[in-house]
Formats: sequence, C-alpha cells, structure tokens
Amino acid sequence: MGINMKIERWIRNWLKGRLQWVILKGELSGWKEVTSGVPQGSVLGPILFNLFITDLGTKSGNVLIKFADDTKLGGIANTEKDWDIIQEDLDDLVNWSNSNRMKFNSEKCKVMHLGINNKNFGYKLGIHQLEVTEEEKDLGVLVDHRMTMSRQCDMAVKKANAVLGGIRRGTSSKDKEVLVPLYKALVRPHLEYCVQFWSPMFKKDEFKLEQVQRRATRMIRGMENLSYERGLKELGLFSLTKRGLRGDMTALYKYIRGINIREGEELFKLSTNVDARTNGYKLDIRKFTLEIRPRFLTITGVKF
Repeated sequence: MGINMKIERWIRNWLKGRLQWVILKGELSGWKEVTSGVPQGSVLGPILFNLFITDLGTKSGNVLIKFADDTKLGGIANTEKDWDIIQEDLDDLVNWSNSNRMKFNSEKCKVMHLGINNKNFGYKLGIHQLEVTEEEKDLGVLVDHRMTMSRQCDMAVKKANAVLGGIRRGTSSKDKEVLVPLYKALVRPHLEYCVQFWSPMFKKDEFKLEQVQRRATRMIRGMENLSYERGLKELGLFSLTKRGLRGDMTALYKYIRGINIREGEELFKLSTNVDARTNGYKLDIRKFTLEIRPRFLTITGVKF
C-alpha cells in the first residue's frame, strides 16, 4: 500500500492499548480496553476505514459502488443466470463481512427494481430476504424506481420552504443585503444539492423548484410587485434553470479534463468527427429509447 515501516508502527501504536470509560447517571464505569474501531472525528479514521474495505467486492461480476460505509450493488437481471450472478455477489459480500467481523445491517439493505419489464427477482443477504422498495434515500437524494425524480423535487422544495419560512419569521429586516445572503447560504443549497444527478424531468417539477426562489425574492423590500425575471436582475441572481446548466458544464468539465477523468471515460465518448473549433473534445450523443434519459447529465451536458 506504499506505507513505510515508521508510519506503519505509528498507526499500530495509535490503535493499540486504547482505554475508555462511560458515565451513566453521574456514575463512572471502570476502564475498558478498546479492541476495535478508531476515535470518532479523527482525520486518520476514515482513511484507515477505506483501507480496511479495499478488498470488499473485488470478486464482484456486477457494478459495486462504495462511499464510506455505504455500499451499492447493481446489475442487469434478465434471466435466472443473471439473477444467480447477482446473488453470488451478495453471498461474497456476506462472506467478507463475516471474515472481517463487520456485519451488514440487513434491516437497512433493500432491493430496488428498475425498468418496466424487470423480472423482480428476490434476493437474500445471508439468511435474510431483502425487502423490496420503490424509493430510497441515497446519500441525501431520494431515488424512485421510475427515476423521474419527482419525489426528490418535492422533498427539496419542502426542506427549502421550511427554511425560508424560518427566515421570514425570525428576521425583521426586509433589506436585500440581509435576505439575499441568507437565501444563498440556507435555502438555495437544498434546491441544488446533487442536482446534476436528479435534474427534474417534468416542467411541473421545474416550476416547483423555481417557485421557492420566486417566493424568496418577493420577501425583499421593493421586489413585491416586480416580475420574477426583473426581480432576479435587480438582485443579481439567476434562475435555477440557468444555474443548473452552468452546473452541468462545470461537472462535464471535471469529467472530461478535471478531477473525474477516470469516471468520465465510462460516461462519455469522444467523437471521431472533430474540427478545429472543437479542439478535439467533441462528444458523441449516445442513443437512448427512454423518455427520462435526455434529462440526465450524460445527454444534457453534451447537447448543450
């Protein structure tokens, strides 16, 4: 792993010989040796955890995505043979967890079937039959089995409106110097968190999101009777739709020339038909049949 002996000894000494005690109703327990884990909130802890789970799913024949302690397994199951391969991958994950004494929480592990003609096979994690769900929150984004992202839009709007209402009730000033920074810092992030992934498919969902910003601008003194577009111009703001397009371009750049080049090679394909104006970076628009596909970054970013 490229760790020299001095660092290895330092880490070993840091992990060994740690003691802890607890307080319950004012009473102190005795000292107890800590035989696993690392101090919470440490910088080194997440690094060591990532090293510990490096070999998790290395034998998988499907797509395995890991982010901290969140693990997702995905695959195409059109036949019983495909189902068997996915179930074998699940069995391998269980074997790894048993060998490393890090059990999966089976109550939090679920199956989401995607696609109209999905066979809806059942899967097990060890002896536990996995529950089937039609929507699940994944790293803060609510994903539904139809991939329309309407439920995520509703959730984002609800959170943003709740914060906006708190600002309205808790702030006496109606000046733009006060309300605009509060809106940018506390409200808008709820409407834009990971939006390159869940960009709304329907106009009604776009309107719901934009309506939050429209409501925020009308809270400001002097903006009550202005049109939405005029209000944005006066406040130096852009519509969420325009900000979304800019976010698409930023994300696309990171995939093509930035820090996410490795992932970009799997998501995008360079066109062989280039000219002097494209500087060799013209992207192919991949074919699709589903109506939801044009709303994803892999299509919107390339077409724009």
